[in-house]
Amino acid sequence: MEDPGNTVITNYSVVVEFILLGFADLPNYQGFLFSIFLLIYMSILVGNGLIIVITKMDATLQTPMYFFLRHFSFLEMCYTSVTLPRIFKSLLTQKRNISFLACAVQLCFFLIWGGTECFLLAVMAYDRYMAICNPLNYPLIMNQKICVRLVVGSWISAIPIPIGQTYQIFSLPFCGSNQLDHVFCDVPPLLSLACGDITVNEFYSYAGAFLSAIVPFLMILVSYIKIIATIQKLPSAIGRKKAFSTCSSHLIVVSLFFGSGIISYFLPNSIKTAGIDKALSLIYSTVTPMFNPLIYTLRNKDVITALKKFLPK
Repeated sequence: MEDPGNTVITNYSVVVEFILLGFADLPNYQGFLFSIFLLIYMSILVGNGLIIVITKMDATLQTPMYFFLRHFSFLEMCYTSVTLPRIFKSLLTQKRNISFLACAVQLCFFLIWGGTECFLLAVMAYDRYMAICNPLNYPLIMNQKICVRLVVGSWISAIPIPIGQTYQIFSLPFCGSNQLDHVFCDVPPLLSLACGDITVNEFYSYAGAFLSAIVPFLMILVSYIKIIATIQKLPSAIGRKKAFSTCSSHLIVVSLFFGSGIISYFLPNSIKTAGIDKALSLIYSTVTPMFNPLIYTLRNKDVITALKKFLPK
């Protein structure tokens, strides 16, 4: 519509809530899905909770590697608690609406925990690099004070970018459909509902994802290139195997988390479907945290020994 001054006026409907479609296309499996996700959530809480308790109580696990693992496990519990309770509500009550503010809060905390996880995984890679490539100075460099600073730095570094990303996204005008074909509020599906020219907002969102995810991933990659080069120089095959075994669990977690996350965020929309997007988001937000305790225990003799001492009590 044009006013007398020939100024074009565009009317946008004010979005006060979104509809998270989630698994609405599977109406006959809501109860089954609820049971599966509840089992996954309980596994995450119990598994990561056990790691926290064991690495805190067992005297043989008072090393930087297990200090970082304890904080990583706590972070996993926070990370999944942002999304799974909302999924439970949708599956149990069939009420899929989420307010504009609640969606913004969920996205912000999801990005903060996710960014912290990226930085903490980079810190854990650095710890393995120091232990293998600089073993003589490792106890001196990776002391308690430095470890605490690295963990606190991981948390603090992950806060500003998600706040800016969330502000950028929720400053956009939303018009037309308010249905998010996703299981929680995430960047790609929210951007798909925005109106007008969102080029700048997309740039800031993906720049934020680059800084929060790709930069830590590159740091991990550099650390492991140097670790592998050092391991190959070890004269003993047993020594090479032992050195690599201390890194294998971390490598598996990094591959699962970063692989699914990077594909989800940076795969072109022309290739990516809603179903693929949901599956990838569930891998890095739910499946990976569920498998982390198993990966770090079944592949770690020290943790298994500590478990055997702890569980009978």
